[in-house]
Amino acid sequence: MNDQQLQTRYQALLDEYQSISSQKLNLDLTRGKPSTAQLDLSDALDGILNKDYSCQDGSDSRNYGGIMGIPEARQFAADYLGTVPERTMVGGNSSLQFMYQIVTGAFFLGVRGPESAWSAEAAKAGGQVKFLCPSPGYDRHFAICEALGIAMIPVRMTAEGPDMDQVESLLQQDPLIKGIWCVPQYSNPDGVVYSDATVKRMARLGKIAGANFRIMWDNAYSEHHLVDNPPRLANILNLSEEAGTLDNVMVIGSTSKITHAGAGISFIASSEANLASLAAQLGIATIGPDKINQLRHMRLLKDLPTLRALMQEHRRILQPKFEAVLKALDEGLAGKSVNGAALGSWTRPQGGYFILFDTQPGLADKVVKLTAAAGVKLTPAGSTYPYRKDPSDTNIRLAPSFPSVAEIEAAMRVFVLCVELATLEKALAL
Repeated sequence: MNDQQLQTRYQALLDEYQSISSQKLNLDLTRGKPSTAQLDLSDALDGILNKDYSCQDGSDSRNYGGIMGIPEARQFAADYLGTVPERTMVGGNSSLQFMYQIVTGAFFLGVRGPESAWSAEAAKAGGQVKFLCPSPGYDRHFAICEALGIAMIPVRMTAEGPDMDQVESLLQQDPLIKGIWCVPQYSNPDGVVYSDATVKRMARLGKIAGANFRIMWDNAYSEHHLVDNPPRLANILNLSEEAGTLDNVMVIGSTSKITHAGAGISFIASSEANLASLAAQLGIATIGPDKINQLRHMRLLKDLPTLRALMQEHRRILQPKFEAVLKALDEGLAGKSVNGAALGSWTRPQGGYFILFDTQPGLADKVVKLTAAAGVKLTPAGSTYPYRKDPSDTNIRLAPSFPSVAEIEAAMRVFVLCVELATLEKALAL
């Protein structure tokens, strides 16, 4: 299109935008929360114990103790995470709380006593504790580092996971890099599944990193598939044991998007020594987790086949929502360009909770603000990068799980309009 055609198109879009804005919409695609229909799938949790509080080992789930979790929940966690019960710990409703405890404990108290505290090592070296942050990534991971004053180093994401050449080079240069955040299956937000080669290289990082390095392996979406033949993720626990680096790996999961999001259970797998250290630290703060809730979950979920049948019900609810987003993007933006540049690009995830959209450089924040003014809330631009600074200002995370299909269709009409409107404003230098 020439400038006159661009101007004409822009004016038509602006008129449409003003009309939509006058409707006072209130739509939300900000966070990956399960919908009410998904939460309803696990309502059998309520009353499932029927006054039978006995665990598999005969212990009373109502009483104190059991900081490692009840035996049947540890077995379930082992099956879920790909290890043995002795290398698992089961906690409360939040895997994020587990991750915060691991990082905070390592920072202040150490992984094997005070001399191994990350903060003490940094003070001795006159430096700062650092974390590698594959980006785009999960904003709540980054918030943990920011709260503790841990410097974040962005690492480029590829179609196979983090750029491992960059990861290895950075670790070889700086022993104060103490960890890396990973969402290896359907990565938040780009939906990437780490390749076998990437996982193998990850498993060997403990050989080149500084002391007490930890891989925070947040496998939040390992059973959250949207396709019939989902990609398989290599088992980092097995590979790390073979490499002699099991102490360097903390694998985390939960039922937060499987049962009741605010009342699920979380679990960790690592070496026995790591779990003993973590249990000792947790034992200062609590006498034990909510074992009644752990028992409720085991009565409902029972085993992996039962869980996977439940996840097919989740897929039945989620898939039309993802399809609605992709249909709107395909019909509204695919094949369109301004001055030879595409209006945007987007992912087609095989699972997880997000679709990642990239605008032309410098437009993500403008698109988010335009949609907000028209009544559609999106995750703030930059949220998927450390310190909320997207260097190219292109990245927008779309979260379609919570709204209805009709709400998603309405929200996406606004989104597609705002992407084209912002792009034309840039082209016309308005």
